[in-house]
Amino acid sequence: MPDVSEPLTALAEEIRVAAWELAVEVVDEGLREDAVPSLQRLGQVGQVGDMPTFIVELSKELAEPQPGRMRRGGPLAGLVRDHAREREALGFAPREIVTELLVLRRVLWRFVSSRAPGLTGSEVLEAERRLNDSLDQLVAECVVAYFDRATAELADQARRDPLTELLNHAAFGVGVEEELGRARRYERGLTLVYVDVDAFKSINDELGHPEGDRVLRRVAALLTESLRGSDLAGRLGGDEFAVCLIESDLETGGRFLARLHDLVDEEAASGRLPEGFALSAGLASYPHDAVSSDALFRLADERLYEAKRAKTSG
Repeated sequence: MPDVSEPLTALAEEIRVAAWELAVEVVDEGLREDAVPSLQRLGQVGQVGDMPTFIVELSKELAEPQPGRMRRGGPLAGLVRDHAREREALGFAPREIVTELLVLRRVLWRFVSSRAPGLTGSEVLEAERRLNDSLDQLVAECVVAYFDRATAELADQARRDPLTELLNHAAFGVGVEEELGRARRYERGLTLVYVDVDAFKSINDELGHPEGDRVLRRVAALLTESLRGSDLAGRLGGDEFAVCLIESDLETGGRFLARLHDLVDEEAASGRLPEGFALSAGLASYPHDAVSSDALFRLADERLYEAKRAKTSG
């Protein structure tokens, strides 16, 4: 095959220089065909997004194909995933994201065809092959990115309590087991906190189940607000919640509960929680109190009910 490197390098440079104009053409053509959502509210820069960067990276692939660019983690593969996330956030459906890439293929091919008189037949064919191979892989990467994200979202939904969006009982148990393993390996502490709404049945009976659900969602939000990003929170069922404080001890657990009780008092005082609303809690710490997850769960549960009994007997 004749050496086509020099003519294609020159063609790639023309594409690089024209990247902005080509990106605008992609957007305009997509809008004319009603193939993509209108983004006029964003102005031209917002409509074009990272398309010029895409085109510049494609020009590099045209000039000098490198498989690493297209592999996961490579510049083009990473760029298409970022592009897909950006477009999805702007309201593009997955089909429209792929359609935009197909419009890009047409626009680039028209550009190459307009330069065809200065290229040999073999150079035109090689340019077509390189661009098509790159764009085919980009479309495939875009589809994979969407399904990876959709699968991850579905997996996360399966781990969540539908009412509060905290971890469900099973997922919380798995998370505690994993964190306990890390605590053993790195010789760190861990604290398990059980939390229960006092007199929750009365809230449901007197204020109604919708209000009871709202209260549970508010408690979940307060728990999340009180935690660090690395900690875990779950709803075990009914009005029972649990928290796993990573790299902590009983003193850390005590500070967490003090923050939580202060937040609850503020919420009740402002009317966002029912008057007189209160929580009870029980703590158990690794390795001070127990070394297995079962023992930690059991001890935290026992201490929770000791706290509830102390309130009723007092």
